[in-house]
This record gives sequence, structure tokens and C-alpha cells, in this order.
Amino acid sequence: MSSFYVSDPIHPRVLDELHTMGQVHLGYGPTATPYTAVQDSVEAVMLRAERFTADKIQASSRLKIIARHGVGTDNVDIQAATDAGVWVTVTPGSNARSVAEHVFALTLALARRIPAATAGTAAGQWAAIKPALTGFELQGRTLGLLGFGRIASLTAGIARGFGMPVLVSDPYVAPDTVEQLGARLVPFDDLIAQCDVLSLHAPLTTATKHIIDAAALARMRPGTVLINTARGGLVDEAAVLAGLESGHLGGAALDVLDGEATDMQDPLPHSPELAARLGSLDNLIVTPHIAGQTSQSLLAAGTQALACIQQALAGQDPEHAVNTVSPTA
Repeated sequence: MSSFYVSDPIHPRVLDELHTMGQVHLGYGPTATPYTAVQDSVEAVMLRAERFTADKIQASSRLKIIARHGVGTDNVDIQAATDAGVWVTVTPGSNARSVAEHVFALTLALARRIPAATAGTAAGQWAAIKPALTGFELQGRTLGLLGFGRIASLTAGIARGFGMPVLVSDPYVAPDTVEQLGARLVPFDDLIAQCDVLSLHAPLTTATKHIIDAAALARMRPGTVLINTARGGLVDEAAVLAGLESGHLGGAALDVLDGEATDMQDPLPHSPELAARLGSLDNLIVTPHIAGQTSQSLLAAGTQALACIQQALAGQDPEHAVNTVSPTA
């Protein structure tokens, strides 16, 4: 009988299918089992937020695949997996629509000052708070997209429905690819200087680490809104907080935090300055990495990850692998 480990909640339909294939160990919930307790038997891992280090991989003698339930691999030691003959796979496109829609949920919440309106109403200030709650419409406001993969492409399409001109900065895409979606490709400096809403969709690399820092913020128009649903490390959180407090930055919505590089399951203690300000700034929204979390995206990602597991256990090369495993490994 095959043995599986599921790190975090997945769609019930996918979990039911796993149960028909073998024994399932859950790393979450009231009866959570630590991976280290079952590492000798597990053949496949369906992984969301938990970090899979070299130590875990090297201690897993029967492990054949780590199927990421998502597109990022920040929490997997891919080299250690490759050395151990363990596949690492992802689920491209499974949550793209979900993330793109969350970009606009956050943008609209900031544009219409929803958090402040809710807090004021809850405090019994229905009439008193209204004069301070004048927002702005998205029509005619320029959306800047840093990075232009699947999610950003969908975001650009939604922006057109709001009547927003779209600028894109991405060194790896051609102008005609961007123009086909009614957007315009510009250098990074032009992007941040000309947009009213800046949405981040770039991967986290040494080149993009804290690409939105104090210098970048200073080049933005007063009142610009920043949205980050990509990777927390793209943003210098201290600089963003300073921009919000000074009023230069009109608002910021972060679904990802820099602290996730240390702890994906509880990053707030690792982003102490932001944690200390959370709740005191009415133009700051922080959501707990839920942009890609809808019932539809969970089913899509889980179904893709499950297919990869089935392929690997059958001795086949799984789809969407990010590494290459030797047949003799």
C-alpha cells in the first residue's frame, strides 16, 4: 500500500482520491502527524506551505515525488531532491485566475477605503467617518504590472474591463506579446513613475530582491497604490511603511510577506516592523497568502498535483517537473 503525506488542507475531492490510493498522513488539523514521524514510509508528498529541507528529503528512503500544490518552489530544496532521485513538480496556471481576481479585490478595497469604512462603522461612526472616506474610481487610472506571466496577463485583461490603461515591465517578454493584450511594454523606471496602481508579478531572484525599495517608492507618483501577490521579498517592508506613514504612498496591500522566506506558515513574527504597524495604518491591508486560494483553484491545483503523483508512482516522468531525475537514481 502506498503512503502519502499532505502538508496543508487541499480540496476534499482530491483528498478522497488519495485515500483510495493508499494511506494518507495529514500534516494539519487536530490529529496532525509530523512528517518526521512517517518519513520512512511516505512515497509521495503533496506540499503547500511546509518547508521541505535537505534533511527531510535525505531521511525519506521511499520518497519518489514532492508534488507542489502551486507554482512556487521556494520551500523545497530542489538540489537535494534531485540528488536523492526525488521528482519535484508544480501546478502551473492552476491558481492564475484566483490571484488575478485577488489583485482587484485588494485594489478596490484600498481605492474605496473599505477597511477604514468597516472599522468606523463598527465603532458607531456611520455619519462621522463618511467625509474621510472619499475614494477613487479605477477607470482612467494606469495599472503597472511588474512581470508578465500567466497571472499578470489575466490581470491585464480584467483591468481593461475597468477602463484602466496598462503598462508592463518584464525583460523576458516581447512587445507584441504585451500589445496583443492591449498593454504597453516599458522600462522599469518608466513603469513605476507612470502608474497609479502597481501590481507585482515577478519571481524572487537576487536581481528582484527588494526591487520596491525607498528609491523606487520615491520615483512613484504621490498616492500610488502598491499590490503584492507575488513574493514578499520583492518589497522592502520598512520602506513601504515609511511611504504609507508619510502619505507619499496612497496604499499598500500585501498578500505575501518578506518573513515567508524564514517561515511560510507564520511569517508575521519574522516581519516585526510590519506586524507592529498592522492595524494602525488604515491604508495598509495584509492578507495571509490567500490570493491563490479559492475552491476552484484548490481543485485545479490538487488535481494536477495528484496526476503528477500517479505518474511518478507508475515509474513515468511526471508532467510539470522542475527537475530531472536519473532512471538509476
